[in-house]
Amino acid sequence: MLARKGLLPDGFLLTRLAEDQNQPNRSRSRSQRARFITKTGSCNVAHKNIREQGRFLQDVFTTMVDLKWQHSLLIFTSAFLCSWMLFAMIWWLVAFAHGDLEPHDPDGEPRPIPCVTAIHSFTSAFLFSIEVQVTIGFGGRMVTEECPLAITVLIIQNILGLIINAVMLGCVFMKTAQANRRAETLIFSRNGVIAPRNGRPTFMFRVGDLRKSMIISATIQLQVIRRTVTAEGEVIPVCQLDIQVENPLRSNGIFLVSPLIISHTMERGSPLYELSAQSLASEDLEIIVILEGVVETTGITMQARTSYTPEEILWGRRFVSIITEEDGRYCVDYSKFGNTVPVRMASLSAKELDQTRGVQEGSSDPVNPQGWGLVRAGRGGFRRGGRTCDSAAAPQPWYTQSEKPEKEVEQRGEKKKVQLEVIGRQIEEDALGEMSD
Repeated sequence: MLARKGLLPDGFLLTRLAEDQNQPNRSRSRSQRARFITKTGSCNVAHKNIREQGRFLQDVFTTMVDLKWQHSLLIFTSAFLCSWMLFAMIWWLVAFAHGDLEPHDPDGEPRPIPCVTAIHSFTSAFLFSIEVQVTIGFGGRMVTEECPLAITVLIIQNILGLIINAVMLGCVFMKTAQANRRAETLIFSRNGVIAPRNGRPTFMFRVGDLRKSMIISATIQLQVIRRTVTAEGEVIPVCQLDIQVENPLRSNGIFLVSPLIISHTMERGSPLYELSAQSLASEDLEIIVILEGVVETTGITMQARTSYTPEEILWGRRFVSIITEEDGRYCVDYSKFGNTVPVRMASLSAKELDQTRGVQEGSSDPVNPQGWGLVRAGRGGFRRGGRTCDSAAAPQPWYTQSEKPEKEVEQRGEKKKVQLEVIGRQIEEDALGEMSD
């Protein structure tokens, strides 16, 4: 759809098709797993057996905005038709009660002034109802001062017509200006990847904005949803865990001026710390991505969502670069938005890598701490280096080295004082000798 509208090049869709063909068939070989958030961002949750349906009628406006367009148009048309028919019946009853519908002999006595002119049947009453509510005013029919009841009905219909118009226009505006419409031009990579970055296994995905207008105060949040079992045996089907986005400022704010690669380091404390290449296929988890911000043109808060299941996470691959500098500006090639290349990476989890590197949980050796005496030189090996742990040869702290005995300081001060006095006396004696001469 985006390609037909000219928002995405055809090469982007061709690249996506090529990616789908190159993906392993592990997801096709077995039944598709259920997910909470679809790739388009909608919630994949069905609400059943809701007994208190009346709660939706307490918030009619939100209910109407949430309806589909075909249902909303049906409600709009029905509301106008019902109001026109209702007041057409009222106008017909007013004319019937006043005797305006009785046949009149043109050669007889003059006809009394009717409540509404030119109403002779229900059809003419229906046309007059439409003219009153939509303020057309063709001029053939009008309310006279003969019937106060007709004037009252005219006021009520005008007020009710304005209310219906206001509600319908508000619903149409809110449906067209919904925040999820802006999310249609925010794209996420189809697959997430796990690759080493700065020596650590890192989960990464790419996000981009197709529009030139910015997303103000954009923040991104990652959550892992998995099925867990407590120590008491309680099964928690939906356990939500927040994971930190890699950012030096320890905040989730991003500046989405160009496609960005969002990363999460799989370190100690991360829900993905024990994830390995072998256990990835059997893991029952879902990584949900939530991008929030304020639309620059409308000022409406928007939210874009997607998720990644284990079948959509590629181990040992990274994204290719799509930003180049041409003619003094940066250019983005969206045809390579989701392209990945393989990288050399061990199939071990981050926890297993830390254990092989000697960063075990709670490990503290008081005799030979790391960096003193024997230093780890690889997997299971040691090498000589650093300093020994002999207490006699151990260096003193910096504050003990700077502290000096007061007596020594005093002695040095006295020595300096004596030296100054001697020099002063010699200068005075020399001066007196010169004066005596």
